[in-house]
Parts: sequence; C-alpha cells; structure tokens
Amino acid sequence: MTSAVGGRRLGARVIRRWRTAARRGICVAAALALTALLPALSAEADGGSGSGYAFAPGARTVTGAASTTDAVPLEPGTTYRSTLPDKGELYFRLELTAGTSAYVPVTAVPPATATVSASDGIEVSIEDANGSACDYDSARFGAGLSPRPVTAVGRRDAGKALCRDAGTYYVVVERAVSGSRTTTPGSWDLEIAPVTEPALAKAGATTAPGTWNSASPEPLTSDPHHRTGGAGFTTARTLDQGVWQTGITPGQTLYYAVPVDWGQQLHVTVDLGSTGGDAHGYVSAALNLSLYNPVRGYVDDVSLGYDGTQKSSSLEPLPPVAYANRYAVSSTQNAVRFAGAYYLVVHLTGQTADTFGKGPYGVTLRVRVGGTPNSGPAYAGSPVPKGIFGVSWNRGGLLTPADGDDDTALRALAAGGIGTGTALLLVLGLWTLTARRAQSRASAQKPTA
Repeated sequence: MTSAVGGRRLGARVIRRWRTAARRGICVAAALALTALLPALSAEADGGSGSGYAFAPGARTVTGAASTTDAVPLEPGTTYRSTLPDKGELYFRLELTAGTSAYVPVTAVPPATATVSASDGIEVSIEDANGSACDYDSARFGAGLSPRPVTAVGRRDAGKALCRDAGTYYVVVERAVSGSRTTTPGSWDLEIAPVTEPALAKAGATTAPGTWNSASPEPLTSDPHHRTGGAGFTTARTLDQGVWQTGITPGQTLYYAVPVDWGQQLHVTVDLGSTGGDAHGYVSAALNLSLYNPVRGYVDDVSLGYDGTQKSSSLEPLPPVAYANRYAVSSTQNAVRFAGAYYLVVHLTGQTADTFGKGPYGVTLRVRVGGTPNSGPAYAGSPVPKGIFGVSWNRGGLLTPADGDDDTALRALAAGGIGTGTALLLVLGLWTLTARRAQSRASAQKPTA
C-alpha cells in the first residue's frame, strides 16, 4: 500500500512538472506570436478609429504648443503622435548643433469620412530663434479629392547660408486650408518622425552630378509575386526588383519600401487593372503613386485617370542616389540625396467606388533597381536613427528583399501580415498541441503502483 501511494505521489509530481513546462512553453510561443503580430494589431487598432493609417507602435504622444514659448522638444529618432486643429499653428522645439542637418517629416491623417478639396493639406516649416524660415514644405490632397495621409517635411540644411548656427529651432505645423465650404472641419491626427544627418568627415563636391543615365528602361515583364501593402511608413512592406501585385479598395492607401543603395537608380511603373465588367464612366486621378525618400521627403508622383480599362504610367527617371544631389536645382534630383528605404505610397480615390464599384482593384508595381552600389559618403558621426541612410536595415521584423512573397506562411506571420483571428487560431492550436504532447509524455512516464 505504501509503495502504491508513493508511486501515485511521484506520478502526480511528474504530471505537475510537465504541465508547468507546457505552460511555460505555451507562454513563450504565445509571446513570440503576439510580438510578431504587433504591427498588424497596431494597424487594425488605428484602422478602427476610421483613419486606416498604421501609426508607429509605441509612438510617444505629444501636444503641440500654440506659441514658441511653450513648445515641447522633439528628440531625433523618436516617433511622435499629435493632433492638428483645423485652425492655428502648432510649435515644437529642436536643439541642433552647427553641422547637423535635420529633417522633420509630418504625416497628417484626416478621418476617412472627411470631405476635402484639392488644395487642402498641411504646411510644415522650420524656423530659427529669430523667426527666420529655414525651409518650407507643403502637401495637398490633389485632384483625387480623397482624404488620405499626406506628408510634408520641415528641413534644416546645415550646408546652406541660413540656419547654420547651433541652437534652438522650431518646427511649425499648420493646415493648408482652401476656404472651401465643403471641407469637413475638425482635427487631424499627426505622426512626426524627426531625423538628423551629421556633417561629412571631410568636405566633398558642392555641385550636383551634371550627367546621368536619364533613359527610361523597358518595364519588367517577369511573373508577378503577390505582396500586400502596409498601412503606414513603419509597416511598409519591402519590395526588391521585380513585378509585384496586390489588391486595393477605394479610399485605401498602401505603403511599400524599396532599398536603394548609394549609386543606384530606382525606376517604377504602376498598372491599374481593368474592372472586368461592362464599365462606364471616368474618374480623374483615380490612382496616385507617390515616391518618398528615407526621411519621407517627397520625390515624385504620378496619377492615373480611370475609365474601367487597364491603365499604366511610370515615375520620371531618377538620378543615381548621391550625396551631392542635394545641390541640384531640380527638386526631384535634390530629394535623391541619401541611400535607404524609398517609400512607394499607393492610393485609390474613394470616388472610384461610386463609378465602378467597391473592388478590390488589381495593382501591379514593376520595380527596377539598377546601377552599381558604392560606399557613399563618409560621415563624421552617425545619423539618428542609426542606419537610416543604408540598405542593411530590418524594419522591426518586416520582410527584407531576400524574403519570399506572401505565400510563405511563417514569413507572413513574422511580418505581422496575417489577420489577427488567424494568428490567434495558430496560437491556440500551438497551445493545444503542446498540452497534448505534455500529457502524453506524462502518461508515458507515470509509474505503476
């Protein structure tokens, strides 16, 4: 009898140990799965607010001031969320050294249900302590008349005569309002992601490259791969050279990131597929493709009018990425001034649904990255955030160019690109499997009386 009781106690201890181990394994697996899902969960949470834009996970909330006196500081390398009223200016503060260039991209996100005019948008500038404007930028919704995220960048270029001293600078953000009576009043959400660029270790060329290959290459014709787009800059899905397809619905904005190294050229063609039915009507500027540089500065864009049949257009040929491009008169060449992630932002105007239906509509991106990479400039320090001006970045677990397409389930999970419900089923399935294995092992080791 004593032997039987001792055996049962030993068996109970073995089962408890296996159950504890199973729980720990399950918790680790669940934590890993949920960590991988953070970008998707963040996107879904923000999408529920009506904007559809995926703000940076963990972005710090900050309130813009009505005057420079109360302006709160911004730290380069930190992403912020704020709110822009429909009237008045917002002020933020930057502390900069003499040789540091600063870029402050501001993305304004109106509600998806807002009504906007073509000239509505935002204006961003940086001013020194004496009120002199270092730079001015604006972004507007354009002819598509569709509420969507728009991005403008305030800039302090240390290489220019103005604003080159060390000290306090102010970022000024305000609405660009057309005065149209149809514009919906109310505040917009903001995402602010300041970046700093150090000076060069030694002086280089101060004139932009005069000649470069400006011929348009033949569009790629290889078999397409499916790649869903991200819902914001921080969840942009990576594309390398190739043909990529996805679906887009009216009012939706998709984000992609293409790594472009120093000395390389980027060329992009966008196709909007036919409706496949008996289409009638026309939508002006139905699809917009915009290109932004690594600090989210505008480079170029193209719009497609749509009558239900397939349409195609290409961005203008871009020069090779070079530090000296910043001295170019052309704004497009000036913007291709550093290596890193070049963002493709695709938006389908909401008006498309009224004429041709809710979709989804097929979009094809033909991405070509040519040229021989080089080492680029020698900086005297590190940019903030570190590594932003390079292509060896892995943005929070997102797919890199070496990764496959969306057909690979594990990679999709790592990228946070599957639905929350599917992910939870995977976690629950893993939980059940681990528990069953633990129970089976415990039964196999359970001593007899």
